[in-house]
Amino acid sequence: MNVILSAIRNSGTAIRIFELHTADGKAFPAYQPGAHIDVTLGNGLVRQYSLCCDQPSPDRYRIAVKQEPQSRGGSAWLHAEAKEGDTLQISAPRNAFALADAAGSHLLFAGGIGITPVLSMAYALLRDGADFHLHYFVRDEASVAFRDELTGTSLATHVSIHAGLSVDQTGAVIAAALTDAAVDAHAYTCGPGPFMATVVDLATARLGASQVHKESFSAPVAEAGDAAFVVRLSDGKEIEVASGKTALACLQEAGIEVDCSCEVGVCGTCQTKVIEGIPDHRDGFLNEKEKASNLWFMPCVSRARTGVLVLDL
Repeated sequence: MNVILSAIRNSGTAIRIFELHTADGKAFPAYQPGAHIDVTLGNGLVRQYSLCCDQPSPDRYRIAVKQEPQSRGGSAWLHAEAKEGDTLQISAPRNAFALADAAGSHLLFAGGIGITPVLSMAYALLRDGADFHLHYFVRDEASVAFRDELTGTSLATHVSIHAGLSVDQTGAVIAAALTDAAVDAHAYTCGPGPFMATVVDLATARLGASQVHKESFSAPVAEAGDAAFVVRLSDGKEIEVASGKTALACLQEAGIEVDCSCEVGVCGTCQTKVIEGIPDHRDGFLNEKEKASNLWFMPCVSRARTGVLVLDL
């Protein structure tokens, strides 16, 4: 659907907030906190951004984007080229990071721009009168996004901002928050990969994996010892995937068309059926049950645990 970029404002170091309104007067689809949308940018790229509205609205969406030094073209375009009045195209909201209905309380851990989906969760929990607390970790005080909302509204009593902590200090704060958590609490995290890994490890040890939820919009860090493997197509053609390349890139170089969008394993566009072999799942799209079934493979980020992976391509 087409939308109008109706307002742009700065909020924290290298972070901009973009307000979107409907272009045709029709209502936006409803969504639950934690949802994200695909945004087709003026340079043709498609990127995923979390909705971070303070309250649901039929004619207003809001996203926030940090300009990344190693931008692949998404944040760079939005910061340098986008202007109020532009028309963009977006998808309907999708949600793989929803609040748990059965949770007795909620612990929200956000790192940097990972505040975006977590902020919408906090607002929803506040409206529902739920028991929750948001811990927001930033590089320094200047990096706090949405400061006016986090400190100057009724959210403030539910928010702790942690600025300039070392890795060890960050881990200690997270551990302390989890120590006091009730057994029926659920933990949620979004932010840089190492930060989320710390939250997930500590929260899983305290609460169990089923009560820990994460959202990632960045590619997983390459693991030492990644082995090459072979992708075999349904017609028998074989394509070698080198240790330093993705299956998606190797397929494309071989002239195999694979639909793709985010290229970091979160949108599901490149989801491919597995005929034989065991994937090494590294995406953030499939749930744990889907990963355990080994029926699906995300060639943009995932690899193989077997020497050959036969795909329905």
